This record gives sequence, C-alpha cells and structure tokens, in this order.
Amino acid sequence: MRHNFTLRLIDAIARAGSIRRAAETLSITSTALNRRLLAFEDELGVPIFERLPRGVRLTAAGEVVIHHARLQMSDMERVRSHIADLSGERRGHVSIACSQGLLPYFMPQQIARYRAEHPAVTFTVALRDREAAEQALTDHSADIALVFEPNRLAEFHTLVTVRQPVCVVMASDHPLTKKTTVRLRDCIDYPIGLPTERYGVRHLIDVAQIRLSFRLNPVIESDSFEFLRNYPIAENLLSFQIPIGLPAPGDLASSRVCYRPVDVRDIPAGVLHLGQLRGRSLPIAAARFAEQVARALTDRFGGTDV
Repeated sequence: MRHNFTLRLIDAIARAGSIRRAAETLSITSTALNRRLLAFEDELGVPIFERLPRGVRLTAAGEVVIHHARLQMSDMERVRSHIADLSGERRGHVSIACSQGLLPYFMPQQIARYRAEHPAVTFTVALRDREAAEQALTDHSADIALVFEPNRLAEFHTLVTVRQPVCVVMASDHPLTKKTTVRLRDCIDYPIGLPTERYGVRHLIDVAQIRLSFRLNPVIESDSFEFLRNYPIAENLLSFQIPIGLPAPGDLASSRVCYRPVDVRDIPAGVLHLGQLRGRSLPIAAARFAEQVARALTDRFGGTDV
C-alpha cells in the first residue's frame, strides 16, 4: 500500500506537470512531495522527471514508470471492488469520459438509475470529445468513454455502437417544422449556428458540404452544445445536434424547440461508441455500469454489440 501511495504521488505530478501544483492538489507541501520523489528516483537509480524552468516532464524512464503506476492503481481499484462485492454491498468509483451530447439528459438518467440500486458507488463525469476521450482511457483517468465519431480506435475497445442522425434544431414555430426530414439546402435561407471543428457533428457537416459543393455560413460558432440547443429560441436560427443530446418529444425542455433529422442523402447517420481501454479489466462497478449503459443505448437506438 505504501508503494501504491508513492505511485499516486507520481501520477499526480505527471498530470499537473508541476511539483508545486501537484502538491496543492494533494494538500501537502511541495518540499515534502519533492522529497518523496527524490527518494523514489534514488531507489530506482534514474530520474523519472526532467526539471524545467516552469515545471517538470516525464523522462523516457518516467514514461515506463507512469504506465506501470496507472496499471497498478487500476488493478487495486478492481481488487477493492471485488472485495466489496464479496460482502454483498457494491462499492467503487466509476470514471466516465463522454461527448457533450450525453451530459444533459442521458448520463444523468443512467447514473441516477445505477445509484438507486448501489448508492455507495461514486462517479466522475468528464467532458471529453473525440480524441480527448480516447486519451482519457489511455491514461486511466476514465474507465469508460462514450464518443461520437471518434478520431482513432487503436486503443479503444468498442462495447456497443448506436447510429445517431444529425438533427436540425429550431424554434417550435419555425417553417421547417412542417418537414419530416430536412435537406441541407433548406437551411441556407436561415441563420446558422454550428459547433466548432473539433466536434463530431461539425465534422459530418463539413464532409457533407464538400460533397454537396455548397457551404452553410454560420453566424454563430460555439463549443457549447447547450448554448446551440437553446439559441434558436432567441433568434430564428438553426443549429445541429444528435438525438441523445436533445429532450424527448413531450418533455418540458422541448416545449419551445423541436428538431428534425437531416436527410441521410445529405448526411449519413454518425456513430456513437461506448468503449473502454483495450485489454483492461474494469472494476466491478465500472463494468456493471457499462453493461447498463450498453443495454440502455441498444433499447433506445438499436445498438450493435461489437
């Protein structure tokens, strides 16, 4: 356990990029933290951090150590989870990295449902889109990730996928509400709000614009889907979102906005992935929560197990 504590200190330094900032996070003095680090480096026989004018960075040996440290901490969490299950009370902590669209409705519902049965389980939910979500799995800051149109999948073990059509979000009295599906050309005559380029929805729209040889000229761009979801109420503007990030028809939140799918001839449906780090055995609480989320996605959207 003492060795594990030292590894946690090293992990905190690596994440902070600074001994001082890590010490503040850990509520200890930077002198004490530096002393523990020097003692560990002396025992190892090599420095694991390069000291810089404004912080530290991992050496090649440090990269090996931090990989080992995160594996050890992950394994210990899994052991604690197994022991708690033996006593008949599920405990543990679940760390989730997910795209913005999951935060307003889907994720709160799923966590509340799980905690109703297992109130001793705690959660961390971090906004991480595309590449950042996959990186969170790699550095063990997340157990599972839900990512819309991920950039790369080398270390991402997909548990289930569901298709998500891109939808046009508009005020409930907008003329386009009369349509069952919307062509992108239908949107040209109205102000447009788009997510910034690092998001999956924007990526799909940009690909479609290249193929269709015309452009939607946004009057507003934002990295906040909540802002883009609500702005059509203030102005006769069209924004774009996927169904999992929108209120269900009939919900109070949907009374002033509505949405219509973009015709698949213009933008084929994107794919939402639920996954974990390839080769990692999850703690019981995280594994069971992932199973619940997979079932919920499949029941609602007809997902595909991988």
